[in-house]
Amino acid sequence: MMENIERVCRHLHFKLSQIPGSNPAKETLTLQYTKNRQSFYLDEIGTYWRVFNCIEPHRTFDIADDRAKVEEAGRAYGRFMYLLSDLGGEPLHESIPNFHNIEMRLQKFHNALANGNKDRIKEAPAEIELILQQAEEMTLLSRLGKEGKIPVRITHNDTKINNILFSMEGKAMCVIDLDTVMPGFVHFDFGDAIRTFTNTAAEDEKDLSKVSMNLEYFESFAAGYLFSTRSMLSDEEKKHLAFSALYFTYLHVLRFLTDYIENDIYYKIHYPAHNLVRARNQYALLKSMESSYPAMQKIISTLS
Repeated sequence: MMENIERVCRHLHFKLSQIPGSNPAKETLTLQYTKNRQSFYLDEIGTYWRVFNCIEPHRTFDIADDRAKVEEAGRAYGRFMYLLSDLGGEPLHESIPNFHNIEMRLQKFHNALANGNKDRIKEAPAEIELILQQAEEMTLLSRLGKEGKIPVRITHNDTKINNILFSMEGKAMCVIDLDTVMPGFVHFDFGDAIRTFTNTAAEDEKDLSKVSMNLEYFESFAAGYLFSTRSMLSDEEKKHLAFSALYFTYLHVLRFLTDYIENDIYYKIHYPAHNLVRARNQYALLKSMESSYPAMQKIISTLS
């Protein structure tokens, strides 16, 4: 992980230094090294530490609450991938193996159905049926990758709004939290961003009448993202950007429900049914996305 971060930060500093008007000290993270030129420090009790330069002043947001922020975030995440598109050398390490591997997630789900909590399985018939019915459709990105129709790129893989530092004037400055940066498809970053940015409710909102996809936020993020990446992405990649939002939301129905059936061994919970609430929330979001899918595709086509 730290080798990935070192290479990414070094490359971003170099690329930004070549752009007139850019400020690498504020537009990307800067690692501080130990006296032995290591990027991390292991103390006497086995705790790992690392230090980045502080970027001040800045603001962060936990919720995307207007279209300007959403578009700025789209530009920032798109630019991040664009600047890393010519990183040379060996591929980055897969710091979290199979993080977005849908086949592996489906296999875990089937194992959970066979061996998990039977009482909990009985609580989620609709969600289980959704996962089983749409499993083949949701392997599309994996199949396209295996067929060489979409390329592997360097992706952030945790594209929430709180992983961007904003200036006091509301402009996106710096993408942070680089622990998950590794090889992936552009759809991983775009899809997860749409899942988190466009949900009209919190991820664990129990009142599903509050859960839907904000299509205006979809348009804003897509506009910002494609502003930064339009010249780089292939037609095949652009063609499946809208689908990636459905894919990632489905993936989280799958992950939350699997964890619930396995008695909550991965996600932190605050009450016993927390993961089931999350799964149902994402199920409702997915249904909203499906109803808006033709409009989403039209937006991408227009912006491309």
